[in-house]
Amino acid sequence: MKTINALMTAVSLVGLIGFAGMSNATDGVVSREVLTADSYCHMKFPPIDQSRSTGENPVLESPISGDLIDFYGPCDHDPLGKDEVQAQLQQQRRDSKE
Repeated sequence: MKTINALMTAVSLVGLIGFAGMSNATDGVVSREVLTADSYCHMKFPPIDQSRSTGENPVLESPISGDLIDFYGPCDHDPLGKDEVQAQLQQQRRDSKE
């Protein structure tokens, strides 16, 4: 019985730690590193999921997919903002022409 209680406690702790880590990535950013004091950052985030996104409500792919955008720029950059949506659409058009 003690073994089962210990196992249940361990599983609960792992779940809580995982949940806490997910709550820090609510904006979809996998990593964020401030490079300068004037808000210049290096961020990594998944691309927009074209199959699940609508024009009004873009959705990021799962970080588990392995595709990540390596972004250098302002720390307040929104991975789901209008500028990012436009940039990814333009990149898709360029890729499709090649």
